[in-house]
Amino acid sequence: MGVVSGCGDAGPPTVNYLVDARFSTYNANSVTGNSDGVLMAFTRVLPGFSFLGSSGQVIPDHDIGTATQVPGPSLTVRYDFNPKAVFSDGHAITCDDLYLSWAAQSGRFGGFAPATTAGYRDIADVACTAGARTATVTFAKGRDYRDWLGLFGAGTLLPSHVVARDAGVPDVVGPLRANNRAALAKIATAWNTGFTLRPGSPVDAARFLSSGPYVIDSLSATGGLVLKRNDKWWGDQAATERVTVWSTSSKPTDLPGGFDVVDIADGSVADRDGRSAADQLKPAQVTLADPRRALGVDEIVLRTSGVFADPAARQAFASCVPRDVLTRQFGRGAQQWNQRFGAPADTLAAAVNGEFGRRYQRADLARARELKGDRPLTVRMAYRGRDARSKAMVAVIADSCKQAGITVSDTASPTTTATDLGRSVDAMLLSSGVSFAATGAFDPTRSSYQLRGGDPLNIGDFRDPAVSDGVDQLAVATNSEDRLRLIRLIENAAWQGVASIPLFATPRQQGFAASMGNVVPSAARSGTGWNMDRWKVSTK
Repeated sequence: MGVVSGCGDAGPPTVNYLVDARFSTYNANSVTGNSDGVLMAFTRVLPGFSFLGSSGQVIPDHDIGTATQVPGPSLTVRYDFNPKAVFSDGHAITCDDLYLSWAAQSGRFGGFAPATTAGYRDIADVACTAGARTATVTFAKGRDYRDWLGLFGAGTLLPSHVVARDAGVPDVVGPLRANNRAALAKIATAWNTGFTLRPGSPVDAARFLSSGPYVIDSLSATGGLVLKRNDKWWGDQAATERVTVWSTSSKPTDLPGGFDVVDIADGSVADRDGRSAADQLKPAQVTLADPRRALGVDEIVLRTSGVFADPAARQAFASCVPRDVLTRQFGRGAQQWNQRFGAPADTLAAAVNGEFGRRYQRADLARARELKGDRPLTVRMAYRGRDARSKAMVAVIADSCKQAGITVSDTASPTTTATDLGRSVDAMLLSSGVSFAATGAFDPTRSSYQLRGGDPLNIGDFRDPAVSDGVDQLAVATNSEDRLRLIRLIENAAWQGVASIPLFATPRQQGFAASMGNVVPSAARSGTGWNMDRWKVSTK
C-alpha cells in the first residue's frame, strides 16, 4: 500500500488510486479518451472553467477563470482567464486553448474526431484574438444549450501551442478562422493523435503539459501513472505530493498489493494468487455505491449494420436477453433500468422508468425465434477484458439466447475499444452506452447525444430522425413538462428500433483507507479523483 510504504521510504508518501479507466491518451475529448474514462485520472491535471462534483453537479473553477452570461439576443457567455493561469511550461493559458476546444468539438471543422459535439455544435461564434485572456462565446439563435456551464470544463482545454507547434503554424486561431484547409488538417491530426500515451515510453514534459495542481511524472505498465505536484500551479498547493493512478486493465501481476483510494466497477478485479478481490483492495475500505444515486447504467449497445442491419434482428436479440435475471444476479440491489440517458439519480427519469421497455423486461424466447426466422444469427459481444462480472453476464446472455437459436460469442479482450463496435464486434457492454469506466453527470443533456444520428457518441450509429430531433430539442428545453414529453418520445422510439438494451445502474465499488482524509467518492464520469488535490495522508 502506497501510503505506508511511502512513509517508510526516503521519498514522499504516495497515494495508490485504483480506477477502471485506461490511460491511452491525454485527450479526454477524443472517442478513445472518453470511452477509456481518462478524465478519472486527469481532472486535476487539466482543469477547465468547471468540474463535476461528487453528485455530478457542475462547479465553477475560478482558478482557471470565470464564465459570465452577458445580455444578448441569444445565449452569450464571456470567458475571462485568470491572469495567473499558465501551463507547466510557463506558457499562458489563453483563449486560443478555448477556441481549439470549440473547433475540435463543434463538428463544423473537418478532420477532428471528438467524442461528441453536444453543446459545442450550438455555438455560432467564438470571439477570440490569438493570445488574449478573454473570449466571448455566442450560441446560435434558439440554441441556448441548457448545460452550457459544463462546456469548456475539466479535460477540454488542451495546450493549443503544442498543437500549433506540431502543425507548424504560429497559432491555431488564425488558420481555423480562415478555414486554411492544409493547416486545418495538420491541426486536427495533432489534436486527434498528438496526445497518445504509451506506458513504458518516457513522458515528454514539453507535450503533456499540466494546467492544474498535478502534472504527469511517469507512466509505465508496472509502475502506474505517477502524478506529482505541479510547481507552476498558482492555486492552493496539492495536499499530497504524489498520487499513483492504477488501472484495472493492467495485468493483475502488475498491480501493487493494495490501494488507498478505489473507484471501480464491480467485478473489475478478480480473485488471484489465493486472494479475494476484496482483500486485494485493502487497506481501502470499499463499499458498493448507492444505486439510487447512480449516474451510470450498464447497457448493451448494438451496431446497426452487419448482422443487426435489420431492426428485426436487433429485436430478436433483445427478446432473448434475460434483463430480469441479469438485474437480480449482477445488479447488486439495483432496480431494472429502462432508459439510456436518464439515470437513477435523476428524479424525473426515476418517476417514468417503468413506462419503457415493457416488452423486453424478461426473455421471450418464442418471440426471439419468430423474429429471427430461418436466418442464422451470431452475435459477437465484447466488453473490457479482465472484467469478471461482464464475462459472467455475457455467459448468461449466451445461454439464454442459445435456446432461441441465437449464438452469442464472447470476443472481449484487454485491448477492446469502443471503436471495435461495427467492425469486429456486434454488441458491446458499456456504462451508459459510451464508456468502460465511470460515466454520467447530474445533467443528462450530453449523454442524450448517444442517440443522435451522426454524433460520435452514437457509437452504434442508430439513426431515427424523430429521435435526433428530440435530442436537439431536449438540449435546450428547460421546462420539465417539455423535457418529459421529449424523454418519452426518444425512449419509446429507441426501444422500437432497439438502439441498445439498458440493464441496471452500474454497480461501482468505492472507498478509501482510514489513513486518508478529504476523499469524497463521486457518481460522475470524473470519478473520485475530482478533488484529488485535497486528499490528505495521515502519517500516524
